[in-house]
Amino acid sequence: MKTLKPYYLPLLVLLAGSQLWSQKTKLELLDIFNMEYVSDPQISPDGKQVIYVRNFKDVMTDKNLSNLWIVNFDGSQNRPLTSGNQNDFAPKWSHDGKKIVFKSNMQDRKMKLFMMWMDTRETVALLNMPQSPGSVSWSYDDKYLAFSMFVPKKSGSIIKLPPKPEGAKWNKPPIYIEKMDYRGDGQGYLKNGNEQLFVLSTDGGSPRQLTHSDHDHGAPIWSRDDQKLYFTANLNEDHEFEPRNSEIYELRLSDGGIKALTSRKGPDFGPVLSPDGKTIAYTGFDDRYQGYQLTKLYLMNTDGSGSAEVSTTLDRDIESPKWAGDGKGLYFRFDDRGETKIGYVTRGGKVTNLAGNLGGLSLGRPYNAASYSVSRDGALAFTLGATDHPADLAVRNNKTQKRLTRLNQDLFSYRKLGKVSELSWKSSFDQREIQGWMVTPPDFDPNKKYPLILEIHGGPFASYGSVFSAEIQLYAAAGYVVLYTNPRGSTSYGEEFGNLIHHDYPNHDYEDLMSGVDAVLEKGFVDENRLYVTGGSGGGVLTAWIVGKTNRFKAAVVAKPVINWYSFVLYADGPSFFHKYWFPNKPWEDPSNYLKRSPISYVGNIETPTMLLTGEEDFRTPIAESEQFYAALKLEKVESAMVRIPGASHGIANQPSNLVAKIAGVLAWFEKYKE
Repeated sequence: MKTLKPYYLPLLVLLAGSQLWSQKTKLELLDIFNMEYVSDPQISPDGKQVIYVRNFKDVMTDKNLSNLWIVNFDGSQNRPLTSGNQNDFAPKWSHDGKKIVFKSNMQDRKMKLFMMWMDTRETVALLNMPQSPGSVSWSYDDKYLAFSMFVPKKSGSIIKLPPKPEGAKWNKPPIYIEKMDYRGDGQGYLKNGNEQLFVLSTDGGSPRQLTHSDHDHGAPIWSRDDQKLYFTANLNEDHEFEPRNSEIYELRLSDGGIKALTSRKGPDFGPVLSPDGKTIAYTGFDDRYQGYQLTKLYLMNTDGSGSAEVSTTLDRDIESPKWAGDGKGLYFRFDDRGETKIGYVTRGGKVTNLAGNLGGLSLGRPYNAASYSVSRDGALAFTLGATDHPADLAVRNNKTQKRLTRLNQDLFSYRKLGKVSELSWKSSFDQREIQGWMVTPPDFDPNKKYPLILEIHGGPFASYGSVFSAEIQLYAAAGYVVLYTNPRGSTSYGEEFGNLIHHDYPNHDYEDLMSGVDAVLEKGFVDENRLYVTGGSGGGVLTAWIVGKTNRFKAAVVAKPVINWYSFVLYADGPSFFHKYWFPNKPWEDPSNYLKRSPISYVGNIETPTMLLTGEEDFRTPIAESEQFYAALKLEKVESAMVRIPGASHGIANQPSNLVAKIAGVLAWFEKYKE
């Protein structure tokens, strides 16, 4: 064998390395811990810099973490403002652009409000309280901050226990509950108290509490003269029974007086002050107790007079309005056919589309979600989403759009993803067009036959889109074609389409989904004998409904579902909401309607092997719903299993390992019935 000279060795190492890196492999479950994404980009008032939240995960502590980064508008000088295994988020520029405030647990793991001077990067904690502040806003002279914060109250009880004998070990005293809303998903059993409003000097010191009522007060903003605050709240006496009936209020700092600026029945929220300080923009709608209603844009004078809708022909929800620097119009965010966009609307209602493909804020399922900000001169910073990457940072100015970050380029340089293709079909029920997306496995060969997973979104008033989903991509990496869709009831297609399921869910969304499966089968590369179905929350409802209607699927995973509407509307958090908006009557007034829409009613039809998967601390679709279905399946001798995620609320994917566990559980169940 010929001996190679030493000077050839470095070249061979380079060649071997290039071949190694060119051989991409499929996505793996642990890759979730290596994925990052951008959120909450905040452009400076002069439009020259953008601060953004860089989100990442720690595989050793199983935590979602975040730091602040800053980059010039042209993409140069991208560097961290904070660092460490901590949570830094919610940055807000001062009006003069010289300082920011943000929230962080960098000091002692307790969430505090910090201020940073941008010239020196000096940072100081402004607030050291037992509770974390809510949304923060700067006064126009940049001398004060306004924010909301939870203030606990001592719980009262009519139960008086006798004194226990010295040395006796008794149980903790009974918990006495009087409120209708006594627990919340992701919060557990709620502490007694309310969100109150505060102001704080930027020089530090003690915050001044401005409100003291038994109501929650949210997200204050300042008047142009810094003498008043505007905020959203539901201060009505029947607030527990009418949870959506919020108003815009004015609070005078001089004497604490509060005045309602709006009064209609329905939600009014998110006040935004015009640059000249004379007009308030806000969003809301006249509540008709529909399951889905469009959120519209309104303008009024700062004294509450002259309120009027900004009339547009846009049949979409208007969200997150922000004034243009000249006060002639507003920027806003909206979802359109599964795509999140930024629009601009004049005071007269003329709408212009400015940017699209926003999103990518979730590593779990492909929901539409995005954030953006705008400078005084109209420069935009926003989260850019696509099917091949989570959210990155992009900017736009003078019709020129530029992507500034590629946070996952290192990971995706050696991992190959499934190809995502958009498609549409006609529903067999009424021939309505339904939109969806099909993901094929890496190394896809159209001449082969693949198993298919139908994955169904929750809500049900929500939408999927052309954004990245680690969950979907990992199903594809395991060799499945995946179909995800927006059946009737999904948002981003207008109010009429969304309300096709009003008081009629689940029902004909079933035909929408089955027609989608048929459309993919027609392509010829899916094995009709290896079909699988899964979905979470509202998608869990539909998955349980589907297996009660058809036996065409080999296996199903029903995640965090509603199984019995009668029990759900009384057991979920927010008992004043679901019976009023999703049903025409209370359960005991119309039990047959609740029963016919409950998947539990059709359990006798089920032959499909079915697994239940729910967080043990889920208060939105409590695990008792899954337990009912599991018991019924067992009584019917259906092959079934139940997976309980310890410590997880409705947002199972809020903890990285829980997302991994969910995906692993779904794949394990389907693999069990793959042949």
